[in-house]
Amino acid sequence: MIHRKTLGNGLRIVLEPITTVRSVTIGIWIKTGSRHENHNINGISHFIEHMLFKGTNKYSPKQIAEAFDSIGGEINAFTSKEYTCLYAKVLDNHIDYALDILTDMLLDSTFDQEEIEREKKVVIEEINMTEDTPDDIIHDYLAEVAYKSHQLANPILGSKNNIQLLNQGELFQYYKEKYTADNIVVSIAGNITPAYMEQLGARFTDIPSSNKGEDLEEPKFHTGSLKKSKETEQAHVCLGFEGISITDKYIYPFMLVNNILGGSMSSRLFQEIREKHGMAYSIYSYHSAFIDTGILTIYAGTSPNQLDDVQQLINQILYDIKKFGIKKKEFQNSKEQLKGLYLLSLESTNSRMSRNARNELLLEKHPTIDDVINDIDKMTMEQVNHVIEHLSLDQVASTIITS
Repeated sequence: MIHRKTLGNGLRIVLEPITTVRSVTIGIWIKTGSRHENHNINGISHFIEHMLFKGTNKYSPKQIAEAFDSIGGEINAFTSKEYTCLYAKVLDNHIDYALDILTDMLLDSTFDQEEIEREKKVVIEEINMTEDTPDDIIHDYLAEVAYKSHQLANPILGSKNNIQLLNQGELFQYYKEKYTADNIVVSIAGNITPAYMEQLGARFTDIPSSNKGEDLEEPKFHTGSLKKSKETEQAHVCLGFEGISITDKYIYPFMLVNNILGGSMSSRLFQEIREKHGMAYSIYSYHSAFIDTGILTIYAGTSPNQLDDVQQLINQILYDIKKFGIKKKEFQNSKEQLKGLYLLSLESTNSRMSRNARNELLLEKHPTIDDVINDIDKMTMEQVNHVIEHLSLDQVASTIITS
């Protein structure tokens, strides 16, 4: 059972006891990511995520790292387009110790000037690494084409120029604006009792609230193409089509269509392009669902001399799905696949913590596991056909990287 509480300052806590494990995963989720940045400070959310590890008034960067190593725990963080997460997984008897450090990192990071300059070099190397990985950076290029000047086009890491120009004042200002109680969800899953909620809430009561609400610019999907030259053995291609938001009632039928298209080893893209023709090692599709939109992406990596053939095969597979729909066997198999993937993904405290946090942060509701399974079971072919009918194949954003 999931327990929820909203503090007086607006911070939300979600707790899920799991008595069959000896671990606890703690996540602090902040509703800010690259989507919330303007062009001049793009990359600041991710940079602040890094700076949370660079020392507080109580702990040095090395002490933060040693603290979790010394108890056999793990600590990490990540930034997405719509949120930032700081999390740790520890044995249940170390929860108080872990929370002491996590809350200190959240509330009392110093943003030391020397550490800022040092971390700029680290993040720029991270950008360099991504730019040297064509099957990674091509997805950023696709976002640029699909969303143009909208903030969803912002790369999460930002640009090297932006990172070099960031200053301590900008970091403090952005932190003050975004790291407010009404923007934060604390999610814990593992061997913990509901009674811990009171003790947990006391740690976060002093965080100020902005009460400004969220005023996001509505995104518009754009068509177009972009080609980049890079020294690479393979050619890489990404195709993007307008998807649906995470709150859309057709989200599960859309997931099923994606699964049949390229979301699994039995998918049409994988079977036709890799297994039948041997034209690609990596070929897949995925759907990114945001709070108010989504994008269906197809990726393939192949030899440059096969690129045109691969694109033709992709287009043919899309055309066949659009014209003829999906088969009953595909429909039933994919339903079972979605249920299996969903249930298997929830077998760790990490995944339970993440599921609950996203539900609270983005949906503000918590469907039970049985609710989700029932929704998948109740899915009809008519719903799937509706998704296929509204998928605009002539409205495509595309990116290619080749030598």
